[in-house]
Amino acid sequence: MQEFIPGQRWISVAQSQLGLGTVLSVAHRTVTVLFMATGDTRTYARETAPLTRVQFVPGDTVVDADGNALTVEAIEEHDGLFTYIGHDEAGQPAQMTESQLNNFIQLNRPTERLFNGQIDKNKWFELRHETLQHLNRLTHSDLRGLTGCRTSLIPHQLYIAHEVSGRYAPRVLLADEVGLGKTIEAGLILHRQLLTERARRALIIVPESLVHQWLVEMLRRFNLFFSVFDAERCQAIIEENDTDNPFHSEQLVLCSLEFLRDNPQYAEQAVAGEWDLLIVDEAHHLRWSPEASSPEYQLVEQLAGNTRGILLLTATPEQLGKVGHFARLRLLDPDRFADYDTFLAEEAAYEPVARAVECLLEGSVIDEQARQILEMRLDDADSRALLDQLTSLSVDTPEHTEIRTTLVEQLLDRHGTGRVLFRNTRAAVKGFPQRKLHAHALPLPASYNACLAQAEMLDDEEISLLLTPERLYRAISGADAEPWTEFDPRVPWLVEQLATIRPDKVLVITASAASALALAEHLKQRSGIHAAVFHEGLSLIERDRAAAFFADPLEGTQVLVCSEIGSEGRNFQFAHHLVLFDLPLNPDLLEQRIGRLDRIGQHDTIRIHVPYLQQSAQAALFHWIHEGLGAFEQTCPAGHSVFTRLQDTLLDHLKHPDHDMTQLLDDTRALHEQLNTELARGRDRLLEFNSCRPEIANHLRERALTEDRHNRLPAYMERLFNCHDVNSELHREGCYGISPGEHMLNRFPGLPDDGMTITYERDIALANEDVQYLSWDHPMVIGAMDMVQSSELGNTALSAVEYRGAQPGTLMLEALFVLEPAAVESLQTGRYLPPTIVRIVVDERGNRHEEQLGIDDVYNQRKAVNAETANRIAKAKETELRRMVEQCEQLARQQAPEILEQAHQQAIHTLGAEIDRLKALQRQNPNVRDEEIHFFEQQLTDINQLIESAHLRLDALRVIVST
Repeated sequence: MQEFIPGQRWISVAQSQLGLGTVLSVAHRTVTVLFMATGDTRTYARETAPLTRVQFVPGDTVVDADGNALTVEAIEEHDGLFTYIGHDEAGQPAQMTESQLNNFIQLNRPTERLFNGQIDKNKWFELRHETLQHLNRLTHSDLRGLTGCRTSLIPHQLYIAHEVSGRYAPRVLLADEVGLGKTIEAGLILHRQLLTERARRALIIVPESLVHQWLVEMLRRFNLFFSVFDAERCQAIIEENDTDNPFHSEQLVLCSLEFLRDNPQYAEQAVAGEWDLLIVDEAHHLRWSPEASSPEYQLVEQLAGNTRGILLLTATPEQLGKVGHFARLRLLDPDRFADYDTFLAEEAAYEPVARAVECLLEGSVIDEQARQILEMRLDDADSRALLDQLTSLSVDTPEHTEIRTTLVEQLLDRHGTGRVLFRNTRAAVKGFPQRKLHAHALPLPASYNACLAQAEMLDDEEISLLLTPERLYRAISGADAEPWTEFDPRVPWLVEQLATIRPDKVLVITASAASALALAEHLKQRSGIHAAVFHEGLSLIERDRAAAFFADPLEGTQVLVCSEIGSEGRNFQFAHHLVLFDLPLNPDLLEQRIGRLDRIGQHDTIRIHVPYLQQSAQAALFHWIHEGLGAFEQTCPAGHSVFTRLQDTLLDHLKHPDHDMTQLLDDTRALHEQLNTELARGRDRLLEFNSCRPEIANHLRERALTEDRHNRLPAYMERLFNCHDVNSELHREGCYGISPGEHMLNRFPGLPDDGMTITYERDIALANEDVQYLSWDHPMVIGAMDMVQSSELGNTALSAVEYRGAQPGTLMLEALFVLEPAAVESLQTGRYLPPTIVRIVVDERGNRHEEQLGIDDVYNQRKAVNAETANRIAKAKETELRRMVEQCEQLARQQAPEILEQAHQQAIHTLGAEIDRLKALQRQNPNVRDEEIHFFEQQLTDINQLIESAHLRLDALRVIVST
């Protein structure tokens, strides 16, 4: 273990642009280092800290914070700290303690290694250059963090994630209809904010039943490793780490709302967790009224008040109602949404705009009433001129369409909650499959009938047993009774269905894990059908294997049997047959089941098979869902509200399935129609347009598809694997098996000892969750690129090159410099000045050759030179090469101002335009916060200062001998 002492100077191996760090404190397992050049404070594990002790040697020149230089002649050490003894620029004796060293000092490792005989193979030099090129491109891209996840490229999801993640401390409601991917939208926003370091600490709060679903989604789709916190975990952290707040021990934390509600001491610690981003799922269940609020609402309100960014995933505003919608908005901005009556008045003021917006979006003729409304809302001269043009143009002309779009966008800027609320609907998004119901009425077995006769003794909380009679049978009859799979008619029916539709894949969902296991075992023993099983008792790896067995089109199983909880967080879009072995009581849970297959991007009709037992609660519930709600073949946004209002009557019919259901079905249809009418009337077309501006969304998708089609990652990773002795073999079409080679020098990031299967293709990754999807955002790729950067391997090389631009035997030097600002990543300086390579090639006479002798030319024409010969050349030509290094540095410095000026102009163009836009927007829409504008103004100032202080760093040297 390295010895750390407060006051010592260390440098980050992975991020040398941080400058010199100063050890602030040392704990038993960690060390805290302050990098004054950037203002960053980092805490590392002592055993694995990627730090190198800064120690200069006699002959080196060091500089203090005021720019005074000292040539080192001797070094003294006192209490673990260095003092450098030597002479200053005037030749006078001087000394300098390491605490006085300039924070921006960079170590010139390539030159030292070259003349010490540490000359690497050319493949390492070329890998280093290619890595720098990719880092430049990736850092500059505004798609970073959005396209490298295991997700489909859905336009509305990309639009929302791009729009929200680009903001400072976003505070928004994600209120898409079910099946449109709110979880994915939140994950994309979080992923991009983490990669760009706009956020470092995130807390996700969800209902207890969804903890595992979120854990799986974040891990499998975004490679985000969340720690699940409960009372036991918190207590263990406190005892092991001697800390007062367990929430400070992890950067990414996931916990249930119930856990925090029931443990006030941990809730208080969570509030003090210093989070950058808070995500709350199912936020519509937080109860609030002007008179009172629930403990859960109060808890989230406290967290929201102590956290910069917040994403609330919630039902649509129409489902929430006015009070519920206002309650969510209060959490985002309590100052802006302080009074409910004021909010109602503002909302009412926007209602007359709805009809005018309909005219604009649908391209119909603008009548006088609509024009008057538009003139009231768009009262500036430019908008009036556009309105005049609109009325004079034919409806079906391109000019008419362009003006309509412009006017809609101007209305958006004035829309009350347009910046804080995103709500897409299935009607607006399109692209969903058809659903077809296949109902199968089966006789009620006598063994079940005897158990169901006791139904009247069940209270409402146990009513679910009526819907899963095999569970009731097991509970009453005991373990020695005849297995239910021997007489339940649903079992032979399932066997017959599987044979009929073979080889189509079939997903079977049942309420309990016990039922799923018993059913799968019976299929295997009695019918020879090897079904995969998915239930909550399996580990993540076991679930992955089951999912992969089901997904494999050639050697996989036809059927996957899932329990209710076990299926959460998994989608099986490649399957088109769904068997609901029993029915859940809550319509939302039914939609969640169907949603395993009915996702955006599913192209085939979903066939929903429902075997139900006649004269039972199953039959009553089936008829209520199908004939009352129509929820099997259509989504049912109002289903939960209908269920809540008619719950008592419905439960009574489940207990007495022989009772006539006519009145209940009539009441259900009437209430359902009423609620749907209210939802349609409240539909906000302007908000829908703002939630997914089609032109922008489709452009983002096209850019992402282009990246996928021209993916440069496979070739780069193969070179990485080759250099680091990682075995890579074609596993099956589109998939590769990688594993550590026998001569692997260092541990390769993210590669387990037993290897792994990877793919670079999005479609394969989406269909095979056991295969790692390698993208530029994958931790393995990021870690490998950091490893190349932080290592000295490849920063020296020597090559003989057949080159007609110089006489044979001519000595040349290729120098790679990196121009980079200090690494304050939260400012995203890389967007404007990414690490930029300055490549210089000179010969002994000072002639330049980088234009004629590109790096690809060297690669194609180079010849191997053995290590002994290379060392002899470097030693023999040391004087000439040192002079050539100085010349390269001078030439590189001459190029730097032009690059820095371009970075300045881009920062001014991008951030200045955003500041102007937000200020103009704020004049029309109070939802634009002063804090947001100030952030970008300060960011522009800080970025310009960092660009001005950017420095050239010599990254690599290659000696070239012309042949």
